[in-house]
Amino acid sequence: MDIKNKNIEELEELSKEIREKIIDSVSQNGGHLSSTLGAVELIIGMHYVFDVEKDPFIFDVSHQAYAHKMLTDRWDRFDRLRQIDGISGYTRPSESKYDYFSAGHSSTSISVAVGAAKAIKLKNEDRIPVAFIGDGSMSAGMAYEAMNELGFRKYPAVIILNDNEMSIGKPTGAISKYLTKMKAGKFYQGFKDKFKGFLDTLPQDFKYAAKKFEEMFAINGIIFEEMGLEYIGPIDGHNLKEIIETLQIAKELKKPVVVHAKTIKGKGYKQAEGHFEHWHGVAPFDKETCKPLKPSGMSATKVFSDYLLKKSDENEKIVGVTAAMPSGTGMKSLMEKYPDRFWDVAIAEQHAVTSMAPLAKEGFRPFVAIYSTFLQRGYDQIIHDVCIDKHPVIFAIDRAGLVGQDGETHQGLFDIGFLKIIPNITIFAPRCFKTLEYAIDFAISYTKNATAFRYPRGAFYEVEAKPTSFEYGKGEILKESNNIMLIGYGNGVGRAWQVNKLLKKDGIEVGVIDLRFIKPLDEELLKSIQAKTIFVFSDSTKIGGVGETLEAFYVENKIEKDIISFEIEDKFIPHGQTKDIEKMLKIDVESLAQRVKEKIKL
Repeated sequence: MDIKNKNIEELEELSKEIREKIIDSVSQNGGHLSSTLGAVELIIGMHYVFDVEKDPFIFDVSHQAYAHKMLTDRWDRFDRLRQIDGISGYTRPSESKYDYFSAGHSSTSISVAVGAAKAIKLKNEDRIPVAFIGDGSMSAGMAYEAMNELGFRKYPAVIILNDNEMSIGKPTGAISKYLTKMKAGKFYQGFKDKFKGFLDTLPQDFKYAAKKFEEMFAINGIIFEEMGLEYIGPIDGHNLKEIIETLQIAKELKKPVVVHAKTIKGKGYKQAEGHFEHWHGVAPFDKETCKPLKPSGMSATKVFSDYLLKKSDENEKIVGVTAAMPSGTGMKSLMEKYPDRFWDVAIAEQHAVTSMAPLAKEGFRPFVAIYSTFLQRGYDQIIHDVCIDKHPVIFAIDRAGLVGQDGETHQGLFDIGFLKIIPNITIFAPRCFKTLEYAIDFAISYTKNATAFRYPRGAFYEVEAKPTSFEYGKGEILKESNNIMLIGYGNGVGRAWQVNKLLKKDGIEVGVIDLRFIKPLDEELLKSIQAKTIFVFSDSTKIGGVGETLEAFYVENKIEKDIISFEIEDKFIPHGQTKDIEKMLKIDVESLAQRVKEKIKL
């Protein structure tokens, strides 16, 4: 959509139309709401000032880029947001040439902008990267690593800092507090005397800030200017005239520039405006009543939260951490009741992991409550800071398996593969809500090394077998068979159980085993299996997954077994309703039962 010939009034009308379309689509399909509503005018300004045909538009996380999608080539397809074969809730170059880079995790945009700036310089082209980043993403170290180099290299680049004083949860940390104190730029002269005394206390090297202050670059920009970046703002992030004028200045400077814009999260939808965490990402809802279209029901996260709170009431040694996801991981209630024992460290997964190691060393029982997809970001710390010295940190891995509409960047499919190769870690999984409680009990009691257990988004598949507590390294036979055995791990146990029920209707009897532990394996149990054919069910990748682990075990022990894994093939899984993705992958229960029957015939 070409908007460069529109006047301010027409652009303001366009912003209203974009917001209406966002609200309509998200209320029907679910998605990110408050963050993307607050970014509309800034994105319109980006498209007005810069050239999307050649300038890299780089969105951090990219959950706020809905307006960008509409302004490029996806207005008519936006009603299929986050649906299978529809458009992604994040930027995807495979979806549109106007999406410069795939994103889904935070704090990557400035690094991408630096890399793009290097390429532009080497190619001697007249282009300029534009990075759009929220204040929440500024709590992660990667953003500062990138700015540190950008300020040194002086590549032309524009960083739009969208400051709505809120990430997903309540802002955390000194940087967040620093940004929160910033006021609207054109009114800042009124605060000059208040900060004069503060400036006088700074070391001599910082005295130049006083002069900058007088020139309206103000105290707000010190942190950026000390890193070698120009700073403009804060500006009103909903005033299109001010946005366009400011971005034009930033573009003409031909330097690395931070444009600091203050916005209102949820702008244009009164119910979502302000500090309401539950409006960040939403399920389908009624626009008028704001009520969900479908009841959410019980979830593994809720069970984890409630039971860990109960255990924390009983044991003051239990502590925990989350990285900017207090509600998503269920840690919010624990933080509220025990603020000195449970912490949100902002978008800093590496720090979250390492900070729990000394607590374990000091005799506490620290839980790192984290999504599978975000645990990837703390991988070196798991190895280097936790496992080498056998610190008994507990990793509670939420959103393990398919996550549906968030797609490739958020699927929790890799944790088994990347954790099982690390020494000094015990890895296991519950199969139902009750065994999730037992998993917490076991993790608290086991102190020889680190532990990690995984559980799905939402509910488990149903298993009609009595839940039992965990015993170190022991699996459980749920149903005997000498012919065909279905082995499940975690939520895969439920898949195996339901497949068993469908097969039984067709007169096919199979056995079912809950593997329970992937490290260590229950060698005695595995050696006792008489069935020659074993089908494996686990919500994880096939490479590095449960089937591969079992196959290696049997080969090493010179036991002939036909191992058939129904884990995920070697590819990234797109977005869509979980049930639709399962059918596409043929891992819904009906498809799995049919695949078993086909293999048996062979």
